[in-house]
Amino acid sequence: QVQLVESGGGLVQAGESLGLSCAASGNIFRLNTMGWYRQAPGKQRELVASITRGLNTAYADSVKGRSTISRDNAKNTVYLQMNSLEPEDTAVYYCNAMVRRSVSSTYEYTYWGQGTQVTVSS
Repeated sequence: QVQLVESGGGLVQAGESLGLSCAASGNIFRLNTMGWYRQAPGKQRELVASITRGLNTAYADSVKGRSTISRDNAKNTVYLQMNSLEPEDTAVYYCNAMVRRSVSSTYEYTYWGQGTQVTVSS
């Protein structure tokens, strides 16, 4: 009932920038906290950045200062702008959203995007 469609992944060189987008659609009453996670080979999935509906943000220490998460509530879209990319940023990046689906319940459903590959060459 809710789909997250990502775009923007690809292959870049170290030091370059890349922007990711994730648009949510479907049975959405309210789109609450959204975030970006990543998972590198052999590593656990980790939070990269998150943003609440009230625009409070949180970043992993590894990307703090060179990444910006933002959202457009009118478009149900979350963005991740990453600058000064490093080979250590190479991973599959997943969009995440907490979705309220009903006017009568505040229960949040969790949805994940399909993942998009970001590869940073040295």
